Amino acid sequence: MASHETDLSAAHWHKSSYSNGTGGECVEVASGLPGVLPVRDSKRTECGPVLLFRTPAWDSFLTSLKG
Repeated sequence: MASHETDLSAAHWHKSSYSNGTGGECVEVASGLPGVLPVRDSKRTECGPVLLFRTPAWDSFLTSLKG
């Protein structure tokens, strides 16, 4: 059976510029993984879930926010 897990060990995480030090709006995205963009809660980096978006879907999402 094929594994559907993505190895995140090569991910380079970056906290959103909209995140603040008071515990609100804390989102991190990672670069360095071809074809996908991981997103996680920066307050729960070790135990929280990671959402994986295909790069075209993420690009479309960002474009819709700018519109």
